[in-house]
Amino acid sequence: MKPAISLQTAPKPDSWLAFPHGEYLKSEIESKLASSLSHIFGYHLLKLGTLSAELDTSHCSIKHQVNVAQNALAGVIADIDELPFSEHSVDACIMSHTLEYLSDPHHALREAHRTLIPGGYIIITGFNPISLCGLARILPFSKQKLPWSGRFFTPARVKDWLNLLGFEVIKDERLIYASLARGSRLSRFNGWQNFCKHYLKPIGSVYFIVARKRVAPLTPIKPKWHARPQFNPAIKGAGLRESINSRNPAD
Repeated sequence: MKPAISLQTAPKPDSWLAFPHGEYLKSEIESKLASSLSHIFGYHLLKLGTLSAELDTSHCSIKHQVNVAQNALAGVIADIDELPFSEHSVDACIMSHTLEYLSDPHHALREAHRTLIPGGYIIITGFNPISLCGLARILPFSKQKLPWSGRFFTPARVKDWLNLLGFEVIKDERLIYASLARGSRLSRFNGWQNFCKHYLKPIGSVYFIVARKRVAPLTPIKPKWHARPQFNPAIKGAGLRESINSRNPAD
């Protein structure tokens, strides 16, 4: 598998407003979150990263929600690839557009997996390189601007990471069929977006993935009182002779 580690540091967004059409992008993700979080229950929810912390998750049934980021919204100031939480202590995690701007995104997923309880959920959103937004990255001026300064990973690659870590992907959807270029009017493309939602679903500019941590099956312990196996010679053709001491004295 191709490594995801990068020594280059891309500029990180400090809010949704750093993206072109950031408010629209945020509202679309929040509406999709509403339907998914309604089926997730537990005690503790982690919102990893600055953008995740800004998402409105008040409709979630999990009331104790902790923002892990590096800004004023953070409840816990920490790096999301080194989480200061115990193993198997969190019921759900949200990582919204964070993998693109990390030097080692796979390590951040491992940290989220470590903190999640068996059966816990992780929700990931990111920019899809196989989309109109992804195609805009080939323009020479775009790589120095957000969001194209980050590394776009295909949804298939993110799902491969999740499967290797022991997650089961239960939802994989696409949002927003537009390039998200600054200055473009998204309302002009309503007809195009409706067409893509029905016939070109894989090329949505944003992917929305929900996965669940698999529960490790219990290993049965064999009882110690099981019958002793019969002795079978390893040499072909060898047989057993009855010992003299075990014969009947009357013989």
